[in-house]
Amino acid sequence: MTKLDTTASPASVLDYFKLHFIVLIWGFTAILGKWLTIPAVETVLYRTLIAAFILAFMVKRNEWKLPRKVIIQLLATGVIVGVHWITFFGAAKVANVSICLVGISTASLWTAFIEPIFNKRKIKLYEVALGLLIILGLYVILRADLASDMILGLVLGIISAFLAALFSTINGKFTHVAEPYTITVLEMTGAALGIIVFLPFYSAFFTNGEGIDMILKDNAYFNDTLFLDFVNLIHLNTDAVLLFVLAVICTVYAYSVGVELLRRLSVFMTNLTINLEPVYGIVLAAIFFNEHEKMDTNFYIGAAIILLSVLSYPVFNYMNKKMKKKKQKLV
Repeated sequence: MTKLDTTASPASVLDYFKLHFIVLIWGFTAILGKWLTIPAVETVLYRTLIAAFILAFMVKRNEWKLPRKVIIQLLATGVIVGVHWITFFGAAKVANVSICLVGISTASLWTAFIEPIFNKRKIKLYEVALGLLIILGLYVILRADLASDMILGLVLGIISAFLAALFSTINGKFTHVAEPYTITVLEMTGAALGIIVFLPFYSAFFTNGEGIDMILKDNAYFNDTLFLDFVNLIHLNTDAVLLFVLAVICTVYAYSVGVELLRRLSVFMTNLTINLEPVYGIVLAAIFFNEHEKMDTNFYIGAAIILLSVLSYPVFNYMNKKMKKKKQKLV
């Protein structure tokens, strides 16, 4: 497999800023998923098709020249991404935004086990510990919800987190053999193709006889709002505008930047920071769904635990590298 020359300077402050910015955007995707009137599977199909179409024009001709094996692997990874998004939006719809984000917060714990397997290195105990600390923080935030009837949403969120850890680890390898936009367009294509193949089974067994719902509608939530006035001005409905934001900002931009950052940031560090997505998402949910989402003392305690975990990782990582250097000198 031919590798790209991805030699770059170590991660900069700007890289960390970009990472937090795209995590904020990803925190908003649960809000978009809650607003959209179409089901989760149809939402992801639209999202991936629109993103793949736009990205196809952004990839340079020479960037398409990849071994057939790599192309197939990227398309297969796209299927994983598609299932990740379906379970993510499904969790938001069957439960609520907060429960969905609680489940997704387990991504760093999964990464602590998955990444060492892929990279053939030992599991770092401090990574596992920080992953568990993240779960503790989210438990504190929403322990009332955890005792409710939202178990299905939580399970879907946890499955989504596992898949996120899996494809992030895989993408950490692909960043050295393909450009970010090429990776993204092939994975979006794979996700769309996977969903299209799945549609007959989905229609027959998962829609309660209602079939596939691809019709874009206006959401009553936006009645008498400036947003609806803007949507009417450009002669579109709310679903169409929300899907455009989801595909262009949350996918074409945020997903591609996330892939590119994996060249300089570790998968675990990236997924650890992504654990702030629930914090950002719950804050946004409190703003947009204040009648459903609440922030109390538990939120601030839990958020502080998550921040402690995220900020502790560079310290532990630095100490680990320092200890390794000392051992090498002794040898």
